Amino acid sequence: MVEDDPSHARLIQRCLTAGDVDFDIRHVTDGHEALDYLFRRGPYADPSRSPRPQLVFLDLRLPRCDGFEVLERAKTASNTQTIPIVVLTTSAAERDVVGAYGRRANGYLVKPVDAVAMQEMLSCARAYWLRHNRTVGLEEAMAS
Repeated sequence: MVEDDPSHARLIQRCLTAGDVDFDIRHVTDGHEALDYLFRRGPYADPSRSPRPQLVFLDLRLPRCDGFEVLERAKTASNTQTIPIVVLTTSAAERDVVGAYGRRANGYLVKPVDAVAMQEMLSCARAYWLRHNRTVGLEEAMAS
């Protein structure tokens, strides 16, 4: 999860961990840290500290490096382009939706203002992306 707002991060984490699926959520707070994590640089160079994500929820409005740049870099690098990245933002602006999909976002979700609606949306997203969706692992991505 790439989210700079602490209250949004806590709510998202609560929503994602509710239910029967046990998984590890890694949280970074800005675009540079997200890229360091994805590309295993700096404090994330050790793969045990930065396992390959099954899914990334990415806010667009981030300090240091915005979500659009994170998408651009992650989706053009051969070792990260197959990681599903779903934008999770407050912006419903058409230019942001177009910009995200133009940079190969795998999905675009607008954060509801209501916590119950957020729980419902993220529960559905979690089920789809982590239970039903099939992804390509790094080895398969590099072989194609």
